[in-house]
Amino acid sequence: MDMGNQHPSVKRLHEIQKQVKEIEPQVAVFSGLSTDRDYKELERNLTKQLFEIDSVDTEGKGDIQQARKRAAQETERLLKELEQNANHPRRLEIEALFKEAQALVEREITPFYEGGNGISDEFEEGIQDIVLRLTQVKTGGKISLRKARYRTLTKICTVQEIIENAVKKQLSLPLSNDVHPSVSKINSVMCEVNKARGTLIALLMGVSSNDTCRHLSCVLTGLIADLDALDVCGRTEIRNYRKEVVEEINKLQKYLDLDEEANSTQAYDLAKNQSILKIEEIRKKMKEVHSLLLKTENASDLYLGLKAELQGLIAHLDEVSPGKNPCIREARRRAVIEVQTLITYIDLNEALEKRQKYPEQTAVEHRCHKAVWTVLGNLSQIQKEVISFDGNRTDKNYMRLEELLTKQLLALDAVDPQGDERCKAARKQAVKLAQNILYYLDMKTDEWEY
Repeated sequence: MDMGNQHPSVKRLHEIQKQVKEIEPQVAVFSGLSTDRDYKELERNLTKQLFEIDSVDTEGKGDIQQARKRAAQETERLLKELEQNANHPRRLEIEALFKEAQALVEREITPFYEGGNGISDEFEEGIQDIVLRLTQVKTGGKISLRKARYRTLTKICTVQEIIENAVKKQLSLPLSNDVHPSVSKINSVMCEVNKARGTLIALLMGVSSNDTCRHLSCVLTGLIADLDALDVCGRTEIRNYRKEVVEEINKLQKYLDLDEEANSTQAYDLAKNQSILKIEEIRKKMKEVHSLLLKTENASDLYLGLKAELQGLIAHLDEVSPGKNPCIREARRRAVIEVQTLITYIDLNEALEKRQKYPEQTAVEHRCHKAVWTVLGNLSQIQKEVISFDGNRTDKNYMRLEELLTKQLLALDAVDPQGDERCKAARKQAVKLAQNILYYLDMKTDEWEY
């Protein structure tokens, strides 16, 4: 379109729309809250563009009025999207979990400020529970929610890692000041490193209002400069001690770059993550085995080969590195359960077919053994349906399968082993199988996504 022949008002509207278009990607990935500085900046910029649009003189011309209306609608749409991103129920759920983690950190942070390494079991269990619940937050594929979940998980998991490293390594003051004059300075720096660790945790969790990442970075850089200036006089043990302290400082500096990493699309959009792609490739092969297993008549001839292939898939899943991302770890865990469920299905059917070949032995079996095997036969049929089920928890078929599994558990509960240890063990295994099938059914329908 020739801009030179356009009406000045239309030109102005195009200029404003171009500026609005530049803001749009920032709105799409905004993962914060309405109280954040970035939110207010985006809101201010969009509102400013609305005022600019409103100030365009249409001179009563219908085409310019329509153009102004479209420009205003697009800007208002972005303002609404920004507000929805910041106030989405899942975003608020993520924030609530982060506040739980903040409360735990505030209670436990004092030992780190004092240079200690102690941490309570309650803290470790509490943080782990929060991480697990964060991985279960449903994002529906929405980029802003994925980013918010990733950023929150990254911060909490980093705090976990910092604490675990501090507790395991116990680097605090390994050499006496009497060994060499330089040791006294290294020990002094190590005490500052312990304090910096506490400061870093407070910064990551947003419980410190007195420090900034920039200030902490300057402090850590200064500590390295102090260590570099020391004369260790060729003493190997002192040089190694200094090296260890420098490595500790470098680790803390690395954690200060977390926000930049969290802004990388590849970091939070796990659909593009190499580990996730590998897991999905393995799941695709698993589904091919699943299809062959359930659709082939007399599949018993294929059991040996299919089981070997499934066990190979388990080995490949074990090789997938989740890194430090609990969502990838959860994706791998669920894939392992899917493969193991098929292996269990094959094992059970092999056992049932083997039993049918020896009717003379089954005829003299203890009554409770027969009862358990009857339930196992039922479980085999139910498990086949559960493996094929592709609905949700509101489906009638889901409720039917859940009811059938509950009935099998009640049937096993009614089996009286009459003191027979083998029967007790068989019933226990059958109960575990029924519970695992029920768990798998729930897992298939919990709408989890990475």
